[in-house]
Amino acid sequence: MTAEPRAVPRGGSQPAGSVPPLVPPCGLGALWAVRHGESTANVAFAAAAVSRSTEPVTGRDRDVTLSPLGVRQAEALGGWLVGQDRERGPDLVVCSPYTRAGQTWQVMREFAATQGGPVVEAVVDERLRDRETGVFELHPPTAVRARNPEEADRRRLLGEWHYRPPGGEALTDVALRVRQFLTDLSQAAPGRRVLLVTHDGVLLALRYVLAGIGATAPGHLPPVPNASLSHWHTDGRTLRLHTWGDTAHLAGEAGRD
Repeated sequence: MTAEPRAVPRGGSQPAGSVPPLVPPCGLGALWAVRHGESTANVAFAAAAVSRSTEPVTGRDRDVTLSPLGVRQAEALGGWLVGQDRERGPDLVVCSPYTRAGQTWQVMREFAATQGGPVVEAVVDERLRDRETGVFELHPPTAVRARNPEEADRRRLLGEWHYRPPGGEALTDVALRVRQFLTDLSQAAPGRRVLLVTHDGVLLALRYVLAGIGATAPGHLPPVPNASLSHWHTDGRTLRLHTWGDTAHLAGEAGRD
């Protein structure tokens, strides 16, 4: 998971005579993207923000599991899947290799199966992993500020979109792998209606990449709640954002941004 709540980066400005972003063609029939349900690390980070803890969360980021609330959120996503038209809903799932994302899909799939929902084939792609935070892996913001105030200041100066922690990734780096993933997916699954189960950083990169070549780096990073759904529909040639960060299916199961 990302090591700090979303800051406000400095967006770029368009040069004189610039044209609207050039949206590349995409052969997918539709695209949905889900952020995993609330994780135990999300809970720990929220607690650290209150207690001002300077200790990192133990373990590896890729091994973090869902919290009990996260499991219920994943079940709610399974209910959403059951409600989709079989001819228009997802017919392929691509999942992050991280445990919390895989667990989200597993709970979704099992819940949908109990309700007579569709059977959807799934694959895993490493490029949908969360943003890598390097030496600050699983460090709450309070821990980063206490242990390395210079890096905390540098992050504030550069903004969240451009900041690259030592040994980690900036969101611009995530966008590079997401761009190549989308190109490969479009070629490998033309016409498929695809659901991605992934992370907030990947969703932010996905939104930027699908906006097209020349899109301005975001001056504000929109929130991506746990277990939220974002949807792009096709106009026959390109994918266009239809819904961002929708949580209506959670019906009161609050998530963390």
